[in-house]
Amino acid sequence: MNTRSNPVAGVDYPATYQEFLEWFSDEAACRRYVSKCRWPQGFKCVRCGIKDEPWITSRGYLHCRHCGGEVSVTAGTIFERTRMPLRTWFSAIWFVTSQKDGASALGLKHVLGFGSYQTAWTWLHKLRTAMVRPDRDRLCGRIEVDETYIGGTGKGGKRGRGSERKEIVVIAVEIHSPKGFGRIRMQRIPDVSEKSLTAFVCDVAEKGSEILTDGWSGYSKLAENGYIHTKTILSDTGDPAHVSMPGVHRVAALIKRWILSTHQGSVSPKHLEYYLDEYTFRFNRRSSRSRGLLFFRLMQQAVQAPPQPYRKLVERGREAQNRNM
Repeated sequence: MNTRSNPVAGVDYPATYQEFLEWFSDEAACRRYVSKCRWPQGFKCVRCGIKDEPWITSRGYLHCRHCGGEVSVTAGTIFERTRMPLRTWFSAIWFVTSQKDGASALGLKHVLGFGSYQTAWTWLHKLRTAMVRPDRDRLCGRIEVDETYIGGTGKGGKRGRGSERKEIVVIAVEIHSPKGFGRIRMQRIPDVSEKSLTAFVCDVAEKGSEILTDGWSGYSKLAENGYIHTKTILSDTGDPAHVSMPGVHRVAALIKRWILSTHQGSVSPKHLEYYLDEYTFRFNRRSSRSRGLLFFRLMQQAVQAPPQPYRKLVERGREAQNRNM
């Protein structure tokens, strides 16, 4: 497998669905691919730390030639202790990444023939947790930051900051010159206070970046935290918000449309962050011409992500809901 930053179709990942079927014809082929994604520069024993080609036992375990330690190729990944074939997991990842607008749990259930909706829901959320690398690079350059509000079906309620029955999502978008957008970051926050907004910017943006915001007081401490803060008082410009802050408003409109179209709006508030992670993964790779490359990127991250049992997925959702109450 190519260890360079620019993987090659047909070498590092299947370029077409037909090639996908040929590459992963049995479980042994899937285990080999997981191993290559997990250890692209060669197997490294988790016990003694020595790099060397392991023996493959009759049970499919990797056996270290030096210390005799054995490890399952899926241990410590989102595939750990799965009772389903890896071929089914690979099919799920291909289906999720090959769909331009993503996949719903109901769609995955029908495609893979799962017996229950809960199984499909759990698999999708496991994959969504792998869509965000904990060591991902921060945004840099000129960055628009603003909040949007997702959910809430009631009519006639208060709009904008202070809206009831809606989840607050803060969005950061890299602004390219002379035009165009770069990467994005999104996060659900409990309120629009200075504490919440400053913490988000510090988490997603490189120090020294220029942060473009409206005149909301919650952004007042950005300069003190090492950023160049440029604020636009919308009432002074005479322009609507989507003109003065085009990046965040474009992304906000797209994420809401995606939730309504792909998921029919049925996104639980306590699990909203899973969907934000998926949309961020897709948006930041929107220029990719190959669906196979998206499959490869998600596989890379899936073998590095920790196991996500069902209970942990549910508890993460509850914790997020409690933080925002």
